[in-house]
Amino acid sequence: MARAVGQVLSALLLGVVITCAATLVVVPRLTGSVPLTVLTGSMSPTYDAGSVVVVRPTPVDELKIGDAITFQERSGDPAVVTHRIVSIAFAGDGSRQFITQGDANGAADPDPVKEAQVRGKVWYSVPIVGHAATLVAPSYRQIALKVLAGSLVLYGAYLILAETWVRRRRQLAST
Repeated sequence: MARAVGQVLSALLLGVVITCAATLVVVPRLTGSVPLTVLTGSMSPTYDAGSVVVVRPTPVDELKIGDAITFQERSGDPAVVTHRIVSIAFAGDGSRQFITQGDANGAADPDPVKEAQVRGKVWYSVPIVGHAATLVAPSYRQIALKVLAGSLVLYGAYLILAETWVRRRRQLAST
């Protein structure tokens, strides 16, 4: 009985890990999207702190009011913010400017977002998993991912070898 429960739990854990890997690594990489961890509550309850949003590059002429976009607060600054478009204005040169606001904020952001600052539109989000990413310093994330992947491969090999050993013992015992 305990063995069956262990196998079910192992299968569930493996399923969760594979699903997370697919949604947070494989799909974004294949589509040119970027997974980003939400660090503040400005977009709660839609995207709580600790969620991961996957941001897909989107042409600015396709963005509309109500879209959640990720943008640089200042052009050239790598720090980004994800807020919702609450209105669209046009500059004197005809370029679009987006007025944004966090879902949990009482007022719109003070500065309009220029086209060049937009990094993309939120495609989908995964709650909670971003907490794990914030625990690991950015300089160690690649190493942590490789260690995790290696550990999963070793665990899978262990499960296969253990099952082979059990089958072999049963086979020998029945002869």
